[in-house]
Amino acid sequence: MIERLARTRGRTKSEVVREAIGVLAKQTEGRDKADRPYETIRDLIGIVRGGPPDLSIQTGKAFRRLVAVKRQGA
Repeated sequence: MIERLARTRGRTKSEVVREAIGVLAKQTEGRDKADRPYETIRDLIGIVRGGPPDLSIQTGKAFRRLVAVKRQGA
């Protein structure tokens, strides 16, 4: 396969391998950044205004109440 690519492109096998490694490195580099959750939502962080400032605390309390009610009923 490498020999065929080298012949059709008029390059040495080493050049074909180096080029393939370079392409793979660029693809992997871009994918690594995109795979991070922060990179996916980075442009959204901090743009939302409004809502209760203690939403996560209130959600936790509501969840605990829900679990307690289910536990009593079981």
